[in-house]
Amino acid sequence: MKRIWKHLVRKYNFLGIEKAETASSTRARYELAKHLIELRITAISYFRDFCLILFGIFSASFGVKGFLLTNKFIDGGATGISLLTNAVTGIPLWIMLISINIPFILLGSKIVGREFAIKTAMTISVLALVIATVEFPNVTDDKLLVAIFGGFFLGAGIGLSVRGGAVIDGTEVLAIYLSRKFGTTIGDIIGIINIIIFSVAAYFLSIEIALYSMITYLSASKTLDFVVEGIEEYMGVTIVSSHSEEIAKMIISDMERGITVYSGKRGYGKTGESKETNIIYSVITRLELNKLNTEIKKIDPNAFVVINSVKDTHGGMIKKRRLKHEEI
Repeated sequence: MKRIWKHLVRKYNFLGIEKAETASSTRARYELAKHLIELRITAISYFRDFCLILFGIFSASFGVKGFLLTNKFIDGGATGISLLTNAVTGIPLWIMLISINIPFILLGSKIVGREFAIKTAMTISVLALVIATVEFPNVTDDKLLVAIFGGFFLGAGIGLSVRGGAVIDGTEVLAIYLSRKFGTTIGDIIGIINIIIFSVAAYFLSIEIALYSMITYLSASKTLDFVVEGIEEYMGVTIVSSHSEEIAKMIISDMERGITVYSGKRGYGKTGESKETNIIYSVITRLELNKLNTEIKKIDPNAFVVINSVKDTHGGMIKKRRLKHEEI
């Protein structure tokens, strides 16, 4: 009797071990598949960003060297300051692009994120390299065409870079910082900066060049808006997902953004089947939209995401502020 009992105990114990091993193996395969999916999404995202930024660099370089530089036309922002300094002092443009954008890159690392700052630093460095080494033909001497199409190609380049998660012109980062500090709109700050730039251009170059440069700026800004599909400075993102807790944690911890969580119901199917779920709402800058979409796809590729333009925000918390004990 004892032998039979021991045999049964041993048999079922082995079955338990086999079940445990099977469960462990299934879990391991699930984790491996999940990591492979995340790796694939990340690789596709980085490749897309690389292509967008590369096309943006060559488009901006063509606009600058093929149209603006030979006619001493300028644009707004850091690019305009670089072109103006080059026209007045003769310092090579590629040196000015790097020098003027360094403070904005450091500021971007603080207020947007390290990944954005690294992307932007690499983008501006490659832009400077292309401008220094690649020759572009002088397309036309017609000043109006130079102003319009120089701005068009420059604006397209900036827009493509923004869609790739970087910027060619760092003054937008400064505008975001000042808007948070003084409570003004980003558009107003960019406008003030450009008024100063064009006023200086009118004094040192000529009023005619300054007026044509304003046309260049308008052409570039409209093209930029078109390329990024009219994205405003701030974006409101609504996320409906069965993995809402993981997404909320990612936004708060990884992106350091505030969120609002609503209790709601999902309705779908012919019978109107409904299911309770948490709905996440967050406000981010357009520079972070690409990263947010990538991270959401890693967690839940089937998440329902609605993106709206937000003109401005007042009160509340957009960016999470680190507590002193978190910095230790």
